[in-house]
Amino acid sequence: MTSLSRRHVLKLMGATTAALATAPAVTLRAAEAAPLQLKGRIKQGLCLGALKGLKDFEAICKICVRLGLKGIDFVDPKQWETLKKHGLICTLARSGTLPRGFNHKENHAESLTSLRQAIEAAAAAGFPNVICFSGNRAGLSDEEGLVNCVAGLKQVAALAETKKVNVCMELLNSKRNHKDYQCDHTAWGVEMCKRVGSERIKLLYDIYHMQIMEGDVIATIKESIQYIAHIHTAGVPGRHEIDGTQELFYPAIMRAVVETGYTGYVSHEYTPTRDAVTSLEQAVKLCDV
Repeated sequence: MTSLSRRHVLKLMGATTAALATAPAVTLRAAEAAPLQLKGRIKQGLCLGALKGLKDFEAICKICVRLGLKGIDFVDPKQWETLKKHGLICTLARSGTLPRGFNHKENHAESLTSLRQAIEAAAAAGFPNVICFSGNRAGLSDEEGLVNCVAGLKQVAALAETKKVNVCMELLNSKRNHKDYQCDHTAWGVEMCKRVGSERIKLLYDIYHMQIMEGDVIATIKESIQYIAHIHTAGVPGRHEIDGTQELFYPAIMRAVVETGYTGYVSHEYTPTRDAVTSLEQAVKLCDV
């Protein structure tokens, strides 16, 4: 390596160090910029992965407020008071584990304990939704898994109704990301909701996952909206930004959601490939139809 190239490398290293040193200031400016003016017909939120790299929860809350977001999914209960301080909510509270869900009876005791605790906590905080999972098939037929999920969720339906908290079973793709997961088609999830027969046992419709498994997103949302209590966004393929780099056109999807009269939340759950705040602002604008 020549001395010139060494100087060049040192210069680049210095620039990188300076950029890292200013990162908190950049985050602060992003939080304190002028607020977006939104139509607000879609109540938007996010999962923390959409602001990948930002660790200051106070700053994240301020960014959410500036962008007109209503809350954040999967926030640790220890941070719920911080959310409330900023006028935000936990739009979807955690419960259970993804591979071990309600489709196997031997998981019912564990899953019900976790779900009941989450419902009680969400209700006490005034938050609307709690997630749950079918679990992996592990050899079960779809009918067997369905029967077991219904039996398990019927045991918690009355509590959810009393506490006015939606239990949202997540629809996930078993093709690429969650091999063997059972609740991987909307029709299966809708049938589960019908059999339970409770206004509080619903679905988390993840647009990314259902585009991979079945497509036909707009028609499916319209046909199934009464069983959907929460929605996630992300780009296909790759689960990145919901912009023109991917195959879905989110403004049309969001217009369809509005037309159904949906009053739940739509949370962004993608992994950004560029500046996270800029990407999130673009996503919010795209979905504000």
